[in-house]
Amino acid sequence: MKLERKVKVKNSLGLHARPATLIVRLLQKSRSQVFFTYKSETINARSIMSILMLAAGKNSTIGISVEGEDAQSTLKSLVEAFESAFGEIDHGS
Repeated sequence: MKLERKVKVKNSLGLHARPATLIVRLLQKSRSQVFFTYKSETINARSIMSILMLAAGKNSTIGISVEGEDAQSTLKSLVEAFESAFGEIDHGS
């Protein structure tokens, strides 16, 4: 099964080291292949360095593509992480 979804980066610092680490940890439990697309670049979401190299700031739209036996639950977990701004509290809003 292949699923795709677009999400918005909500945390004020964008996809920096902390959210990248959370994404990679979350994907350790998944058996699916996961890719992020930002602008014209598509990367393997299991790579912290690749996530950081996207340089996606606040309000960026990221395409998520998940393919595999647990694609639905993996996508749900990722969307929840993005929706919650990776648990970061934005005091500047």
